[in-house]
Amino acid sequence: METARGKEAALPQPSAAWLNRNVLGMGLTSLLSDAGHEMATAALPSFFAVLGISAAALGAIEGVADATSSFVKLWAGWLSDRFGHHKPIAVGGYVLTGISKALFALAYGWPLILVGRVVAWFGRGIRGPVRDAMLADSVPQEARGRAFGFHRAGDTLGAIIGPLLAVGLLAYLEPRSADLARPFRIVFLVTLIPGLGSAICFAALVRETHRPRTEHKFWAAIGDLPAPFRRFLWGVGVFGMGDYAHTLLILAATQLLTPAYGFTRAAQVAALLYVARNVLYAAASYPVGALSDRWGRRGLLALGYLVGALTAMGFAVAFLWEVSALSYLFLLFALGGVYIAIEDALEGVLTADLVRPEIRGTAYGVMGTVNGVGDLVASVMVGTLWTAISPAVAFACAAGLMLLGGAVVYRFR
Repeated sequence: METARGKEAALPQPSAAWLNRNVLGMGLTSLLSDAGHEMATAALPSFFAVLGISAAALGAIEGVADATSSFVKLWAGWLSDRFGHHKPIAVGGYVLTGISKALFALAYGWPLILVGRVVAWFGRGIRGPVRDAMLADSVPQEARGRAFGFHRAGDTLGAIIGPLLAVGLLAYLEPRSADLARPFRIVFLVTLIPGLGSAICFAALVRETHRPRTEHKFWAAIGDLPAPFRRFLWGVGVFGMGDYAHTLLILAATQLLTPAYGFTRAAQVAALLYVARNVLYAAASYPVGALSDRWGRRGLLALGYLVGALTAMGFAVAFLWEVSALSYLFLLFALGGVYIAIEDALEGVLTADLVRPEIRGTAYGVMGTVNGVGDLVASVMVGTLWTAISPAVAFACAAGLMLLGGAVVYRFR
């Protein structure tokens, strides 16, 4: 019979066990996938302006795509729990996401962009809860914050590389093209390289982890989610209704900077500000996860929601008083990076903490659905208020909802 000391020695040690092949493989996969995704994201608002498509249409497209992703997450998470296999679903999701942005290259109006965005977010919806469940299963509970933070940092390094590639390609191609739309179309086609590379990377590097299956039917699995997790979702949902798509930040910076720089230069500077946002996102992701392992997660997540509200209010002030100083806009984009790092890392870790392994995929699917419904409301609301009234009103409404969500999470026990 094993002694207590022998059992203790057999347990995985967080310092040695958490940075393993799966964590590294998922981090590299996300780096490649997000590089392709963010190349398209950085170029898309300016492509909309070239095609003459409104901010309301951009917000609606982002919201519908987010909602599609979210409802797919709900189904994919439950299905992975039901069958106990995650990897094939995740690889399929990365393939769909990898090919989707190339559709933008064929677009001359909003419908094909909507199709491409929906395909992309369908793929993200399939892979998201499955990947997060695999990540949670790959590390000890006491090291989950570090693992999720590391993964989000890898994801965000791709979000830095992608916009830089987009800006570099646009700067090289625009003087050589009489057609304003052609450089953007080339950028969208180039996203195929990192996009498909991410699917290959996940298939080659990530190993399926053994986990228990659930025999629950779909609605029974939803009903089996614990009450503390459901209460937590209320705060996530309220915050999500103000958490607009960040392509709108690029559009906001472009509009604020155009009087001083001209449209083309303003679009490039706005994309670089988005890169700065992603740098802060990458830099904050791992420290946030590590701090949550030591200090707890709830208060830190509520603080992140507060920073999100301050970011939105800062843009409302910028439009209200026509503030377009680069230093001010840089500060807002930096705050945007910090709050997204806190949100992305800690929502996932708290879900793993609150839900037992055999229904964890379902829980991540429900979390994604709540976030997606919130994103749909937020993106449509901000885009519509922006077009119908003013950008200042749109961002102020978003800030109020984000602040309320933070208060709900802070009171959560």
